[in-house]
Amino acid sequence: MLRKPLLTVLLHKPYGVLSQFTPEPGSRWGCLSDWITVPDVYPAGRLDADSEGLLLLTANGRLQQRLTNPRFGHWRTYWVQVEGSPDQAQLDALCNGVMVKQQLTKPARAQRLAAEHQQTLTQRNPPIRTRLSIPTAWLELSLREGRNRQVRRMTAAVGLPTLRLIRHSIDLMDGGLPLSIRGLASGQWRELAADEHQRLVALLNQQPRRRSV
Repeated sequence: MLRKPLLTVLLHKPYGVLSQFTPEPGSRWGCLSDWITVPDVYPAGRLDADSEGLLLLTANGRLQQRLTNPRFGHWRTYWVQVEGSPDQAQLDALCNGVMVKQQLTKPARAQRLAAEHQQTLTQRNPPIRTRLSIPTAWLELSLREGRNRQVRRMTAAVGLPTLRLIRHSIDLMDGGLPLSIRGLASGQWRELAADEHQRLVALLNQQPRRRSV
């Protein structure tokens, strides 16, 4: 029996918002209280203020720990706009691992973002910087670890600086569809549906399994 309710909401976090409810004195960034009115929910994981996309917030501490525990290796998928035009060698390097702060990243998944997904993207507010002489491209990058500013450091390591970063989805690793921001505009949020709620309840009863990569 859960000691705290499993109320969980999914937010499409906008650019410029800290993953916390209390503003930082003197900071130029906003905070979650500007967008979320549900009481007693807290982020399960975080996104940097200059990143956008999926942020789960829950009232249940056990669920927060479960979703952020690296032993469970949830795939998190990011849509990343980079400066430059990636070649296969750069994509392979992202998949195989690159050195970030003297440590090799774990194997990942990297490919160009499909055209139909790019068509769903709206302009960021404020817009990204652009340089007419340098092309940009969109990648889909999936990770099973969450080191500090990892996506930005990985793309920079292969010569593709990140211009815009959107966390699109998280895989609950239960055979169902990943939870995603599909259908949510920037700043919008929703409570999880009944079937999604039941999937989270089931997660709390699982034990971590040895992962293969």
